[in-house]
Amino acid sequence: MTDQDLTNTTDSSEDDVGTRQRAIEAYETARDRASDTLGEAPLLALAGGIAAGALIAALLPRTDAETRALRPATRRVKDTARAAFSAAKDTGTKRLDELGISRDKGEQTFRSLLESVTDAAKASASAALDAARKSDKS
Repeated sequence: MTDQDLTNTTDSSEDDVGTRQRAIEAYETARDRASDTLGEAPLLALAGGIAAGALIAALLPRTDAETRALRPATRRVKDTARAAFSAAKDTGTKRLDELGISRDKGEQTFRSLLESVTDAAKASASAALDAARKSDKS
């Protein structure tokens, strides 16, 4: 080995030691920050972990075992949602009936409004036509 080879080997070893030392320091800094965050806001860390887990679970395909296990819970959630929707619809319909607001009355009101707008448009057009005729005669 020559002096140059020894120098290159020494430089390479020093670079490896320096890189390794920087990696160790970066790891320790990250560990300390994570520890501080957990100590200061454990619920925030928990929420982040739950969110990360939910994201991973959403990306993974569902297995047959999961489908079989979740089927009863899914059915109960759907049944509960249907019952809640039905109750809200029935209560809303009943309340509107008590106020005298019905589908038929709404249709009548809309037709009346449409007729009024049509009559106003016809009257405006007629007035504009009459004004145009009078200005042509002048």
